[in-house]
Amino acid sequence: MAPNRLRNALKTGFATNQGVKIHFAALGPKNGPLDVFVHGFPDFWYTWRSQMEALSAAGYRTVALDLRGYNLSDKPEGVENYDRRLLIGDVVAVIRAQSREKAIVVGHDWGGAISWQVAFHSPQVVEKLVILNLPHPQGLGRELASNADQQKASEYARNFQKPDSHTKLTPEGLTFWVKDAEAKSKYVEAFRRSSLDGMMNYYRRNYPREPYQMPDQANQLRPQCPVLKIHGLKDTALLSPALNGAWNWVDDLTLVTIPNASHFVQQDAAEVVNRTLLMWLKL
Repeated sequence: MAPNRLRNALKTGFATNQGVKIHFAALGPKNGPLDVFVHGFPDFWYTWRSQMEALSAAGYRTVALDLRGYNLSDKPEGVENYDRRLLIGDVVAVIRAQSREKAIVVGHDWGGAISWQVAFHSPQVVEKLVILNLPHPQGLGRELASNADQQKASEYARNFQKPDSHTKLTPEGLTFWVKDAEAKSKYVEAFRRSSLDGMMNYYRRNYPREPYQMPDQANQLRPQCPVLKIHGLKDTALLSPALNGAWNWVDDLTLVTIPNASHFVQQDAAEVVNRTLLMWLKL
């Protein structure tokens, strides 16, 4: 848990994107450099607690949001309400709610996928980009089209795309990966407040579908900012070969791999991630 001095300083609020309210938690000085953290599946803003503590102590303003469908954010019904364009708008709305024009955007898993798209389609709001355990879209697309191991590893995503997938999930079951007992209870509470159908709509609307096709490299947008990629190599869902070639699609790239960390690298290797973030952000 956060020390009392940080826990007591935590502030919460809401940003609004086309009538959908997005909940966020904030820590650190209001005038510090802004870091916006975007979680993945199955998760919520609390996953970033260690990074928020470390960066806020160094003078950064850290803001972690709940994706739509999760925890205290709104949970619109209908797969169309989880379209990539709306998810990009949610992140931009959180930045604007801090009265800022730009931010350092940090994303993991689905939050990483969304953060890539924010950098591609709303580059004016991204000062720097940090991606944890979500390969560049070109790399993941290539592996889905050509790598049998990644195709097998993505079977869960194909199952999640089915119309009834949410009926096979439970809030308790989604905490399978949470190791800390106190944190697990918070996750169960958050997932009970969440929309399981909404969680699945990310996969139904945005995850590539079979038959997988090699991505079109000719029209690939490039981030206009420095990018840090951190990847736990024990990830069994997003395999490390998808990292290969990332330097072909990013002009200013730093790649850090952590051999003993799995998919939830921000928790598995929190100290390494925090130290890496602080060093890279000062470059």
